[in-house]
Amino acid sequence: MTAVKRVCIESPLRGNVARNVRYADACLQDSLRRGEAPFAGHLLYPRVLNDELPVDRRRGIEAHLAWLPLANLVAVYENFGLSEGMWTAIKLARKLDIPVEYRKLLVADGLAAVLPGTPGFFIRGDG
Repeated sequence: MTAVKRVCIESPLRGNVARNVRYADACLQDSLRRGEAPFAGHLLYPRVLNDELPVDRRRGIEAHLAWLPLANLVAVYENFGLSEGMWTAIKLARKLDIPVEYRKLLVADGLAAVLPGTPGFFIRGDG
């Protein structure tokens, strides 16, 4: 078995949540196409925690950051800017000497999938 790079994915969630979830999915796909093993805690934990409750939001962020020291790389997808949570992860990665790589998706990379009305747009479960 070949060694696969463990990558923590950082992308925004708050704000336009529907778009940002589709964007994070496209980021995961981009990372997988690069041969990486991505982790996106900001997609996982809000599915079982209420991100609007400060205590739940803190739990989710702490759980995501607990995985970060195991990463070989932090990939920051910046098409829609950097959120406070993303900056927290970037600062921790730098403190732990984990490389941080800034990425932007192009339409060919899957960005079209997150912009309604563009070819290739779908929401998981639509078939």
